[in-house]
Amino acid sequence: MTVEVKADRELGWTRADTVRTSIAVSVAAALLGLAGYLAATDGEGLGGSNAALMLLIGAGLGILFERGRYCFFCIFRDLFEKKNSRGMYAILVSIAVGMIGYAAIFSTRIPTPSADNVPSDAHIAPVSIALVVAGLAFGVGMVISGGCIAGHLYRLPEGHLRSIPALGGVVVGFGLGFLSWDFMYSHFILGAPVPWLPAGNGYALAVLVQLGVLAAIGVWLLRWNPRVQGRADRTVDATELRRLVFFKRWPALTTGVAVGLLAILAYYKDQPLGVTQQISSLTRTGMTEVGWLDQFMPGLDERLAGCVAVVTHTITTNGWLILGIVLASLAAALPGRRFRVEKATAFNSSTAFAGGILLGWGSMIGLGCTIGVLLSGTHAFALSGWVFGAAILVASGLGFRFGLHRKAAPGAFPD
Repeated sequence: MTVEVKADRELGWTRADTVRTSIAVSVAAALLGLAGYLAATDGEGLGGSNAALMLLIGAGLGILFERGRYCFFCIFRDLFEKKNSRGMYAILVSIAVGMIGYAAIFSTRIPTPSADNVPSDAHIAPVSIALVVAGLAFGVGMVISGGCIAGHLYRLPEGHLRSIPALGGVVVGFGLGFLSWDFMYSHFILGAPVPWLPAGNGYALAVLVQLGVLAAIGVWLLRWNPRVQGRADRTVDATELRRLVFFKRWPALTTGVAVGLLAILAYYKDQPLGVTQQISSLTRTGMTEVGWLDQFMPGLDERLAGCVAVVTHTITTNGWLILGIVLASLAAALPGRRFRVEKATAFNSSTAFAGGILLGWGSMIGLGCTIGVLLSGTHAFALSGWVFGAAILVASGLGFRFGLHRKAAPGAFPD
């Protein structure tokens, strides 16, 4: 497949560019000022000493998600609908980089890995039929709603109004997940194996196995990888630099490496990457306070690892990470003229809400989303990450094959 590159449009500079850039600079300054305040106060009462760092890591992710289009919905849609696999390499590279960093961290904390000393602070979850069902539900919800949870968080600041009902549906989905948790846990999750690749085999072999899998996937995807034909002669001046930084999509490999490095830093200093813990925690807290849930939930409060909910009345470091994603993606989108208010209708809002419910339920039963389970799980050499990812890939592939995204939002995805 060959992709012809269109001639670059003239950028120029308008009064609207001045307004957009001024707002972006103000948002960035506010974000840095907030991080400075959290650092100065050591996050007292506001998430603790790592609050500032996680806010900045979230900001880095927001920029990468927005500029590198590191969006599982977009990447899978390109793969299945356009036969374009370039975005998939960002995911593969971020897994490769992250797992090498995790292996280094694990080796200092657990020199001799075994099934009896699986790191409890990593996202290593049981593998059961519940995980598969959760991944399938999440994949369908992602297609119908127009994004995964992380995707909605960074696309909302771009003016993607369907993200509002989608995120509202996520909250409802978490609630339904909590209500169905006891049944799912007692029938499918309790007693399920928790495969961890380094257990009994060591970290070196686990790294080699996963690198081999990633390489095989990468080679297989080459047949769909488009060959870009562009101009060889380019003058790198201020205008071209502006185009590369703010307008053109960042390279997949660069984006993937950066996401992997931020994942390593987040785990080393605080916890694995994920974007559902704060949202699900607020949902659980509210349901507990009105008497819809018991204070104690088996599995969640005693043994399971993942991007899961706890009863809390304050913002956690995960909440600061989410805020960083939202604010930084807005600051990144404005200078590149990508803030466009999307037309929302009763129909496409209702489908986004329905898709969000599936996202939330799948995240609750699966103990996380594409970031918390798929990405952080594979970083930690957890088979659960691969199983969840495979289920999402199958469900989204079928969803795109039957055009569910176009039926859910007519006219939103022009060719």
